[in-house]
Amino acid sequence: MPSFPPNTARPWVQATMIVAMVIGVGIGFERTRRPRVIVPPLHSSTNTSGTAAKTILLFTRTMKYRHTSIPAAVLAIDKLGQGQWNTEHTEDPNAFTTENLSRFGAVVFLNTTGNVLHGNAETAFKNYIESGGGFVGVHAAADTEYDWPWYGQLVGAWFRDHTKVIEADVRVEAPRDASMAGLPNPWRRADEWYRFQSNPRGQVEVLASLHDTQLGEFTMNGDHPITWKHTQGNGRSWYTGMGHGKECYTEPSFLHHLRGGILWSMGVDLGASTPMSP
Repeated sequence: MPSFPPNTARPWVQATMIVAMVIGVGIGFERTRRPRVIVPPLHSSTNTSGTAAKTILLFTRTMKYRHTSIPAAVLAIDKLGQGQWNTEHTEDPNAFTTENLSRFGAVVFLNTTGNVLHGNAETAFKNYIESGGGFVGVHAAADTEYDWPWYGQLVGAWFRDHTKVIEADVRVEAPRDASMAGLPNPWRRADEWYRFQSNPRGQVEVLASLHDTQLGEFTMNGDHPITWKHTQGNGRSWYTGMGHGKECYTEPSFLHHLRGGILWSMGVDLGASTPMSP
């Protein structure tokens, strides 16, 4: 056995101690490092021209009721966008910063509920929309941010109450719109139908409405918009009150409807020639 001077560590012991210190520092850094606020993209796609597709942000934070359809909806929108957009998904309001939002062609509030954004995030999101960003609200996006008047204007109307899941006839009012083109008129389908606190007609372009008399006590006095779009500052806002259950996200007609709304909000206006997706 080789001998070593007193109080002098063997070389292999010194090396082991150094490695342990490095690992310990790394672990300490990892524990104190801020978590990532964006879930990595679910896929990386390119559009049909071969150039990089735009990215949309799916935001699904819920502070009140949580729809069990959210996971199915996230997967469906991700699949729907292949060749048209990349998808990132988060429930972290810290993702709403000026720098981060600038990366997205549109932000989708997908069945959000309650007060989901804080002050700084609200400011960044408002600036993003007003300067030309896109917004898509799906179903419970109208059950969100009741204390923020600007958001109420953005979404178009706030939720009041709803039916059970029942069949009803959707009247297509804008058959040349990308989100409505190719759909039957009337478009009969099952969903949980919202009644809103106010009628947005006159403030927005109504794309579709309901046969109000089919909804029992949940009527809006004969005029019941359910899908609409409008501009907010330099930005675009598209909202649909449909999309409650997970079965919606396997329904070809609804996915076609949703695809057209997302593309319009991104600034890709496909007009009346949009084909029905298979």
